[in-house]
Amino acid sequence: MQGNLPPEAQEKLETLQDLQETAQNVAQQKQQAETALSETETALTALEGVDEDSVMYREVGELLIETDYDESADKLEEKQDRLEVRVEQLTKQEERVQERFEKLQDELQEMLSGMGGPQGPGGAGA
Repeated sequence: MQGNLPPEAQEKLETLQDLQETAQNVAQQKQQAETALSETETALTALEGVDEDSVMYREVGELLIETDYDESADKLEEKQDRLEVRVEQLTKQEERVQERFEKLQDELQEMLSGMGGPQGPGGAGA
């Protein structure tokens, strides 16, 4: 059917396909950010049960570096804040892409239903 579409409809269809791919990418990024946020929140909760004088280590590339409680808590809280903002941004982006997709889909459906005019399928020429 794509070969029979007018150029404008073909262009809208291609844009719809691009938007669908974008939506999938955004959803994947959002899922990854939500997973990282959940892991960070779990680490913060676990940190609450640790004695503040305990020796701790953080991963830096391939190495474990000694750190203290306050530094660990600060870094985790900063990471949590960044991830919360990222999830919020991705949620908004996801909503914008979805709205644009639905609008374009409606436009394409209107365009295609208009093609079934008097000379189209079931019209006067049938």
